[in-house]
Amino acid sequence: MDTLRDAAALAVEHGKSKGAGMMVAVYRRHFMEVEYRERKLEKLGESTTMRLSAEVYVDGRYSTSSTSDLRPAELRRFLDDVIASARHLAPDPFRELPDPSLYAARPTDDLEILDRSWGRVTPEDRKRKAAAIEAASLAAGGSKVISVTAGYYDEHEEIVRVHSNGFEGRADRTSFWMGSDVTVRDEKDKKPVEWWWPGVRLASDMPKAEEVGRIAAARALQRIGSGKIGGGTMAMLVEGRAAGRLVGWLLDAVDGGAVQQKRSFLEGKIGSRIGSGLLTLVDEPLRKRGLASRHFDSEGISARRLPVFEDGVLKSYFIDTYYSRKLKLPPTTRGTSNLVLKPGSRAIDDMVKDLGRGILVTGILGGNSNSTTGDFSCGVQGYLVDKGAIARPVSEMNIAGNHLTFWSSLAEVGRDPYPYSSYLLPPLRFDAVTFAGA
Repeated sequence: MDTLRDAAALAVEHGKSKGAGMMVAVYRRHFMEVEYRERKLEKLGESTTMRLSAEVYVDGRYSTSSTSDLRPAELRRFLDDVIASARHLAPDPFRELPDPSLYAARPTDDLEILDRSWGRVTPEDRKRKAAAIEAASLAAGGSKVISVTAGYYDEHEEIVRVHSNGFEGRADRTSFWMGSDVTVRDEKDKKPVEWWWPGVRLASDMPKAEEVGRIAAARALQRIGSGKIGGGTMAMLVEGRAAGRLVGWLLDAVDGGAVQQKRSFLEGKIGSRIGSGLLTLVDEPLRKRGLASRHFDSEGISARRLPVFEDGVLKSYFIDTYYSRKLKLPPTTRGTSNLVLKPGSRAIDDMVKDLGRGILVTGILGGNSNSTTGDFSCGVQGYLVDKGAIARPVSEMNIAGNHLTFWSSLAEVGRDPYPYSSYLLPPLRFDAVTFAGA
């Protein structure tokens, strides 16, 4: 018996009997977590959740609701309420099910996102890994360590999606995460904190627990003595791990909803140069072992590679079927998958040597970005680089700018993308960035 598929099919058939078009997704998630702190087991948890989400199209109206009660009688009652409520909403002529042609040519590649050994991982295995991470962080940090929180998490998620106009698909995936948050002692009651949390689809791709703990502690120790320095205009080299915030803000303006509602500084700029010729960013849903890999999106649109920026030129928006009708543009996909920025040829250590005087940014702190104007500001922390060498850690520095000029100053892209994210970003060097400091 396929519980997920049966529930989805029941919901679709019941909706059709009431005159409603349906997009139904049923999710089952089995999640395990272990945390260690002060050399003791602090948290050991296990949960299994199931949920059905229904998007309802009826009489030119649309609504979406979800429930965790999948018993047939209760599910029918839930859908009756949802459909009846939807009929009281204002009609929207742009709300229709996706064109079934968008379901065609669905890829069948093995994306290698399901680890079939997941069910054989025992609670003792998980506890050993978390304990080993904590022990390694404590040993590497020595007397400077104030506290370590180490953890290990894994999950298995299944999704079945059925639509009333012919789509049916299944996704089955695992993920594994482990890492350490380390707080160390600094002068004047400062307590620098750093972390290292790798995440992968297959357990065999996870680094050793001891290595994870050591890296987290080393990064925390390197923050000792950090503080403000004088501001000024200089080069900025951003670690791939930290660059996700900047790229995410840029992508806010590529969203079809923002474009249609005139909340995007990139409205009407398809085919226009937005950044440096080094800015080539592609959405790659079929990347093997990717943390956001998929054969279809949440509308059932078949996955395909989507260039977003190519040599600095804006090529695509992320447009679902609703906003495609409003914008009179072809739909692309509902939301991002794996974002891959084309890497360069040099490692970050070599880039530091040629930076002259500048800031190596290892963390973006807070901040905001206005998708309508492109203006942004944020705090940064990292290291002052002087004459090609790390001089000292810095914190409480701020940068501000506008995306349309900021991305034009992208001067070099490094070689090694940060692998533990759906944003696969290498180090990025920007010239002439203005820092506000002491």
